Amino acid sequence: MNTPLDEKTIRTLRAGDIVYLNGVIFTMRDKAHSKALELYRKGGTLPVSIQNGVIYHCGPVVRKIGDKWEIISCGPTTSYRMEEYESELITEYNIRMIIGKGGMGERTVEALSKIGAVYASFTGGAGVLAAQKIVEVENVHWLELGIPEALWVLKVKDFGPLIITIDSHKNNIYSRIRSEAFRKLRDLT
Repeated sequence: MNTPLDEKTIRTLRAGDIVYLNGVIFTMRDKAHSKALELYRKGGTLPVSIQNGVIYHCGPVVRKIGDKWEIISCGPTTSYRMEEYESELITEYNIRMIIGKGGMGERTVEALSKIGAVYASFTGGAGVLAAQKIVEVENVHWLELGIPEALWVLKVKDFGPLIITIDSHKNNIYSRIRSEAFRKLRDLT
């Protein structure tokens, strides 16, 4: 799939599908989510357009060589930490894909459905593999938040494999597995 993404294409994806991305993705963690929403509420603008974009819950490990940044590792961080921000960020900026690990809560699932977006999981512990799929760091904003919390603009090629774990139709692999596990646990007791 090529970024930016469109709603029609995203709505064709189903939980369990595997995708790879080409184009630009943006890393955002807690502080960047908070700052983006604060700017939105005050009528401000972001330093880069994330409309129809892909947000990666990631705090990359980087090094600077001359005037360029190199990503050493960029594995996913636990997404649920961003639950308090995510539904508003998705809705206000028309985000089409969130990448992370561990899934998201019901407010985010509702926003994904409403706006036509998906949540994709990248394998935890595979940060070096992810870094190999980054063609270049196009830019970085908000370094004052700290390197892991900054808004990184990354050009990627064949970024993945990404498993669609929550689709725009509210199919949620995490919820399904959790329900099945609890059912099996009840059967054992």
